[in-house]
Amino acid sequence: MNTVRRKQVSFPNPDPDLLPLPVTCEAVVLEEYRDEMDHMNVMWYTHLFAESTRQMFIELGLTRQYFESNAAGSFMLECHTRYIAEVRVGDRLNIRTRILNRTAKRLHAMHFMTRIDDSRLAATLEIICTHVDMATRRTSPFLDTVATSIDAVLEKHSNLNWSAPLCGIMEA
Repeated sequence: MNTVRRKQVSFPNPDPDLLPLPVTCEAVVLEEYRDEMDHMNVMWYTHLFAESTRQMFIELGLTRQYFESNAAGSFMLECHTRYIAEVRVGDRLNIRTRILNRTAKRLHAMHFMTRIDDSRLAATLEIICTHVDMATRRTSPFLDTVATSIDAVLEKHSNLNWSAPLCGIMEA
């Protein structure tokens, strides 16, 4: 019988300091999030990470007003979720976000979901999203104001003393 071995998520620094990263979502796991295995159903990870992405966009200047005023949007191109520690009903969570890279049109970021009560990393989501011209529905460059905002955050996040645990197959 073949056995599946799951690679353990590890950081070069065994205790990465997530505190410098902005909190982009906070939540308490509700009873309706419970699945048949008595932990949080995967659709709620997706929901909470989507909320984190929305908040990250707002903090970078990619607001509803920006999108409407510039006939712009954003599409998710790739994502990779790692489930690291069980999340159960009643757990208090926060999600912190790190900007990893960008090109003229794409953004590479990672969300870190932590159980607040024991500071345990519960899950990560690595994403690649792109800026879009909604009139043509084609990728388009970030406007200068947003590019400058992303670059400022990227510079701060690049100075952290640990490397993000990337899946290894995604690039902006």
